[in-house]
Amino acid sequence: MSLYAAYAGNLDARLMTRRAPHSPLRGTGWLNGWRLTFGGEQMGWEGALATIVEAPRSQVFVALYDIAPMDEDSMDRWEGVGLDIYRRMRVRVHTLDGEEAAWVYVLNAYEGGLPSARYLGEIADAAESAGAPHDYVMELRKRPC
Repeated sequence: MSLYAAYAGNLDARLMTRRAPHSPLRGTGWLNGWRLTFGGEQMGWEGALATIVEAPRSQVFVALYDIAPMDEDSMDRWEGVGLDIYRRMRVRVHTLDGEEAAWVYVLNAYEGGLPSARYLGEIADAAESAGAPHDYVMELRKRPC
């Protein structure tokens, strides 16, 4: 199994159960030195897509999943790795138990553009259901769309 750090819409445990049914949720953590942003507006059907970029003094809340080998290809297909929309990248996740290496999906497009209100709402709802702090969720809800 490999460790996957989900941010944005993949924070929703129900959604992840459909995308990676053999991969249990392990816990939550933070990507320190990263921020959630949007890009690839021309690739999305409703505006810009979620991604992360390095940013000192920023943090992104993540859910950690133990991805079973049988679910890795499904996750790659869902995120458009074969279509060159997202790519996998290794990051360090900070948890209550210390640091762990995990992979994330990062958009293969320049930062810029706005997400749709529906997409941003789904991301905020997913963060809330995953246990993100209230102020983090409220910042998501206040973002421009």
